Amino acid sequence: MKIETNAAGHLTIGGCDALTLAQQFGTPAYVYDVGQIRAQFRSFAKVFEAHGAKYAVSYASKAFATVAMYQVAAQENAHVDVVSGGELYTAQAAQFPMAHVSFHGNNKSKAELAQALEAHVGTIIVDNFHELDLLEGLLKLQEGRVQNILLRVTPGISAHTHAYDQTGQTDSKFGFDVDSGQAKAAATRALANPQLHLLGIHAHIGSQIFEVKGFVAAAQRLLAILTDWHDSLAFTPTVLNLGGGFGIAYTNADDPLPAEAFVAAILDTIAAADLPFDTPAIWIEPGRSIVGPAGYQLYTVGSRKDVPGLAPFVAVDGGMGDNIRPALYQADYEAVAAADPHAASTETVRLVGKYCESGDILIDQAKLPHLEAGAVVAVLATGAYGYSMASNYNRNPRPAVVFAENGQAKLVVRRESYADLTRNDLSYL
Repeated sequence: MKIETNAAGHLTIGGCDALTLAQQFGTPAYVYDVGQIRAQFRSFAKVFEAHGAKYAVSYASKAFATVAMYQVAAQENAHVDVVSGGELYTAQAAQFPMAHVSFHGNNKSKAELAQALEAHVGTIIVDNFHELDLLEGLLKLQEGRVQNILLRVTPGISAHTHAYDQTGQTDSKFGFDVDSGQAKAAATRALANPQLHLLGIHAHIGSQIFEVKGFVAAAQRLLAILTDWHDSLAFTPTVLNLGGGFGIAYTNADDPLPAEAFVAAILDTIAAADLPFDTPAIWIEPGRSIVGPAGYQLYTVGSRKDVPGLAPFVAVDGGMGDNIRPALYQADYEAVAAADPHAASTETVRLVGKYCESGDILIDQAKLPHLEAGAVVAVLATGAYGYSMASNYNRNPRPAVVFAENGQAKLVVRRESYADLTRNDLSYL
């Protein structure tokens, strides 16, 4: 895993000293290396351009959604996908170009769809017949309005990943089922409505995937579906969206392919297909692979508990409230001492949080040098689903978010205060 240091031997993030960041912004804190985010966007674009493909890299913003992140995505000429009215509102606040926004979700409300139409969202990715009913009803109120859509389908492809991260199999809450005929029925209905402009189809087979074969199988399956629709429905697709889910390295034991290698395999599969229509634009939706490796969480060590014969407990000033993934998914991470990230480990400890749960363990077997109270620890590759899944459990304020780039650090989300915690509370007296 990529670790950079300065002349003092301290961990650096985006050219900034991690100890200085901890002192300046406090801990716990989320810190992002913005240059690394930009580099990944550009790596994806480079693969598409080398293949001469029409494309869109649509950042899956559920991984990490803030005004600043949408602004960086816009600077990199990316698209974004949103999954809620809140994410859409944040993109609007960032003045992200709405034509490059896709709206996902398996239970979009009527209000959210109305918000999307009012914002002139570029593409709505329709997930089910209920949503199709709602969208058609709203469009009837806007004579002459035409909305671009994709149909999300479940192609029957299962990813080799955590059960909670699998989304492409038939037994999934997402999308129109292909084998039962739901997807084709939805396409028939959409094509019959002049207010719906069907661009193509979308599928997402899962998250944190290390093998290309699932994506190759999905591409082949989706092309077969589109060929059938072309022949039987006279439909010519202009977009094929293969979702995201490209795996990243959370620990040195992880050995994923470079994220762009998944894209190359997808493009090679499509290029080899004998299609009765021109190759559509290929869209992908990377989230974790864009921001995950670029993110760090800085903590300060507090208490320590030593019991003979057991691994010590070393507690930090955050935990499951700012990173729920270890408790939710049994996710693994690695940590380093910010003062000397290359220091030899001298003990294996349980790096735990401050929350009132026995399961509040960030790293069950963290190999670290001996750390005294007050030491700053950096947990690596935490850029995806840390801040976005953070909570106020135990009435703890959510941490600050800092962007670091070219040796400059900027606060992009203020740390919550205790006053923020009661801002929406109302007295019963």
